[in-house]
Amino acid sequence: MEPKELVKAGYDAIANVYASKRHENLPEMRFLPEFSDYIPLNGKVLDLGCGSGIPFSKYLSKRFEVTGIDISPNQIKLAKINVPQGRFYCGDMTSLKFPDNSFNGMLAFYSIIHVPRKEHYSLFCDMVRILKRNGVALINLHSTDDPESINNDFFGTSMFWSGYDWKINEVLLQEAGFTILWSKIVKDSLDTKSQHLFVLGKK
Repeated sequence: MEPKELVKAGYDAIANVYASKRHENLPEMRFLPEFSDYIPLNGKVLDLGCGSGIPFSKYLSKRFEVTGIDISPNQIKLAKINVPQGRFYCGDMTSLKFPDNSFNGMLAFYSIIHVPRKEHYSLFCDMVRILKRNGVALINLHSTDDPESINNDFFGTSMFWSGYDWKINEVLLQEAGFTILWSKIVKDSLDTKSQHLFVLGKK
């Protein structure tokens, strides 16, 4: 099975189980207030890999106009229920059709890490394209080198990962047009043996 089909099938299969693990007490939530401070009230935010909409899209929807995209149809069904005021679409984040300068902010938590890394740079460029001037992106990426890997027991299903180490990620983000405001290595809230690079970048 191709990587993206594996991700789609995997998150479809565990939609409800995975959603139950995502809640407002996750440590990653501490980054959202600062991210939000860069965005005007009622500004437009895109959640790439929005999943069930809980907790990130729901939190952001209290202040902003939220649009979410996810490759999993079952996750999108949950997002439409959990965040009825948001706009959610099923699709591939590497093929964004939004016009230039569409969003004030962009979030990508635990989603780019499932995209084959050969597509990361073009995705970063597309993110810059659709961000408004001075728009910000809060994303997490691999912190270590991983050409590609598959876990056959990710909440009972198979899942694909791919990414560069933190130094290469920072270089690619800057070459794509982001100014890095900060970057931090953070332990995975669902697997403390793993850690991710979290980045706040500005166009």
